[in-house]
Amino acid sequence: MPDINFSSEDLDLSFVKKDRSLAEILTDRDLAALGDAFINFVYSLTLSLKEKKPVGRKLDNVKLASALRKAGLREILPHRVDRHRQANAAEALIVYAWLVGVLSLKEILQIMGTSENIEDSLGRLLQEIVPKIGFRLS
Repeated sequence: MPDINFSSEDLDLSFVKKDRSLAEILTDRDLAALGDAFINFVYSLTLSLKEKKPVGRKLDNVKLASALRKAGLREILPHRVDRHRQANAAEALIVYAWLVGVLSLKEILQIMGTSENIEDSLGRLLQEIVPKIGFRLS
């Protein structure tokens, strides 16, 4: 059985800058690119565990952007940011949390499996990440 407790601490991630503002994390395009692949893997694995068979799916930007708004993170981004960039912000934050070791893959999967509504699960995941990386939402 694969080790879903695998954490980022098992890797050399010296390229990840740890002392960053929340706005910097949310607008980092490189993190968003990695986050896109990571969240699609996590989403597919969540579905695979639920359905007890391999499933490969991609999350669409509408769901990710909605989750970002539900988590109260939309107001941190500049005013004229489209859904695509809102989705990128969610992807960047999720992968950043895993890269810096505040959530393991197992913890992320557990949160993703809490609701049948993926937007609710993603919103909860984003809400849990923010204080764990040292930020507060007003």
